[in-house]
Amino acid sequence: MPKLYKVENIVASISLKTLIPLKKLKKLPNTQYNPEQFPGLVFRFKDIHVTFLVFGSGKLVCTGGRSKEDITNAMGKLLKELRKIGVRVKSKWKIEIQNIVASGNLNRQLDLNKIAYSVDETEYNPEQFPGLVYKLVNSKITFLLFGTGKIVCTGAKNIPEIDSAIKVLISAINKKG
Repeated sequence: MPKLYKVENIVASISLKTLIPLKKLKKLPNTQYNPEQFPGLVFRFKDIHVTFLVFGSGKLVCTGGRSKEDITNAMGKLLKELRKIGVRVKSKWKIEIQNIVASGNLNRQLDLNKIAYSVDETEYNPEQFPGLVYKLVNSKITFLLFGTGKIVCTGAKNIPEIDSAIKVLISAINKKG
């Protein structure tokens, strides 16, 4: 079966296991730091769509990558920037994916009313939001379904989870929708 989706965003956490002087880091370009409003520093790159939230503890949250490779490449750039302010990361860091957001198209119209009445774990209130929310049982994965056949998947931590969740989704709507 061909891929029915593409990854739009990956949220990942990384621990550098070293303290980071945010006041020094904020002097670099492409940073935002307002500790009265939020304890982390926002670090953006102009040439790539990856953004980091950097905390003084050495913990990072990364958003905007579409693959683990995107995040790894951005980490290399961030580490170069940290070296400019004298921060040396000695320990091996690891990317932990927290959430993957993917969008796709089932290439068919969906009767959201019919799906809402016949598939468990759905929420549909078209006056409030045009999409149907479908939460997979025993999973953190949630889908947004639209009448056009477009879908958004969130909550997965890896690609095989998305693949199997889409199979469950298609099976559920083929039986009932």
